[in-house]
Amino acid sequence: MKYTSKQIIDTFLNFFKANGHTQIKNSSIVPENDPTLLFINAGMAPIKKCFTGEEEPVSKRMCNIQTCIRTNDIESVGDRHHLTSFNMLGSWSIGDYFKEGAIKYAFTLLTEGFKIPKEKLYATVFCGDEELGLPADEESIGYWESVGIDPSHIIKLPFEDNFWRMGDGEGPCGPCTEVFYDTGDEHGESYEKSGVFDTKKRYLEIWNAGVFMEYYQNLDKTYSKLKFKSVDTGSGLERLLLTLNGLESVYDTEIFVDIMNYLRENSAKPNERSLRIICEHIRTSVVILNAKVDPSNVKAGYILRRLMRRALRHLRTIDANDDMFIIIAGKTIDNMNNTGLNPDWNFTKEELLDKFKIEQDKFSKMLSQGLKVFNEYILDKSNIVDGYLKEELVFKLYDTFGFPFEITQELAEEANIKVNEAKFNELLEHHKEESRGANLAVFKSGLADHDPNTIKLHTATHLLHATLRKILGNDVHQMGSNITPERLRFDFNFPRKLTDEELREIENMVNDVISQSINVVREEMSPEQAKASGALGLFDNKYGDKVSVYTIGDFSKEICSGPHVANTSELGQFKIKKEESSSAGVRRIKAILV
Repeated sequence: MKYTSKQIIDTFLNFFKANGHTQIKNSSIVPENDPTLLFINAGMAPIKKCFTGEEEPVSKRMCNIQTCIRTNDIESVGDRHHLTSFNMLGSWSIGDYFKEGAIKYAFTLLTEGFKIPKEKLYATVFCGDEELGLPADEESIGYWESVGIDPSHIIKLPFEDNFWRMGDGEGPCGPCTEVFYDTGDEHGESYEKSGVFDTKKRYLEIWNAGVFMEYYQNLDKTYSKLKFKSVDTGSGLERLLLTLNGLESVYDTEIFVDIMNYLRENSAKPNERSLRIICEHIRTSVVILNAKVDPSNVKAGYILRRLMRRALRHLRTIDANDDMFIIIAGKTIDNMNNTGLNPDWNFTKEELLDKFKIEQDKFSKMLSQGLKVFNEYILDKSNIVDGYLKEELVFKLYDTFGFPFEITQELAEEANIKVNEAKFNELLEHHKEESRGANLAVFKSGLADHDPNTIKLHTATHLLHATLRKILGNDVHQMGSNITPERLRFDFNFPRKLTDEELREIENMVNDVISQSINVVREEMSPEQAKASGALGLFDNKYGDKVSVYTIGDFSKEICSGPHVANTSELGQFKIKKEESSSAGVRRIKAILV
């Protein structure tokens, strides 16, 4: 039989509910009160405190379907089964049944519920680690054999493959056992013949049938026994759709196939990898946007921007119409509704498509500017050394103009020029080290920390300073500032209270600059060069040989240790909350970004 997403979900949930499991809700992909994760990356993540005893579970047995995002798989998207967003079918036992129960449930559901022949199933188990004092999981081997798995289909794998932990820090952990499906000889030699368990092509993981949490990883990397044992299981819906329907890839399932075909028919140079990346990244972008995350250059917003711009870049690769970005997003939303895999919508379809259009326009502006600069660079033959575009120019395209390295690489290839990726990465790492140093220095400049919101407000302070000088006169200068993640406080010299009309004009001018999506450009120069260029220097600082100058279009130019956002569009809306006296001849503005 051919399975739909709904049939798989219903079969899974009904099976576990019939076996005493309580169905719990699908949580938002943006974690609540968990700074360790950008996105929910596993079904157990929203309930992980239940495994440590910090929270009481709603039931000792639970199940659900949870939308997950795994950013470590971005570069793998394009093969037959890797995705950045997927739907995890999960079941849990908190201090209830353990290895035997979990393995029996997994085998019964797969062979009786989904009618998979047991000969097609392989199980992996933990082989143990003497150095860490962790024994091999012989129990699981015995239970797999007892339910009917051929001993030759049970593979022992090491710590990195079959021992689960929350990370390098302390926390509950344990060996796991995973179930793989044999996709057949057309995808490579069998394990029995080759002795190699090929999980890239022939054998697909369809279920982590049990992370058996019986240990606690201590900070010194030793392991102690937990007070109670638990089981965490997970199965990717998309891979089950691929497996149960005997398809070549997840892109042949109902989730993607119609959209793939439409894109294939409406592009001049289709290639399978690009088609897959476009469809997958747009689908994930819909999920993230709906979770009230907007594209930016920090944290979750950075992942979203990376996915959207990667999709846009691959649309260029297949020579598709510029409007295809919005068209595919619309078809994706429709298909999510039709297959029942839609989230609880926080936005209408039109509102989500507007967000795609905004990011498309920003990317187009960046691309136009970067293309112009790139062409200027390659016209000057002195910029080409031994066939390579100078690495500092490649980095400037990235750092100053926001030009993705991959696009520079593509353009260089078309012009028969090479770029040195290793040198680019060296410069990027050096820039990161400089930024870390700058972050330490900003505490002297009024920043309470380097939280992303503080950084945004810091950039907004520059816009406010420039606006005050334009509206109130060039005699106005900064007298002090204090910036936290919640608000900015800016002191400046002025002899009287500002009128309501002046405050509205200030707000409007700052917001107008923000709406223009202007790049924030950092340059290094001597203090003399900086001042000659018109940059403002505050408080008569005693500068060193080099200073950082931050320029925002032709609106603002200041000597500053940073850090700042990359583009004003990241700031949101500027709103003045209060204007008051700070001291004689000094006024104070408190403002926020919403």
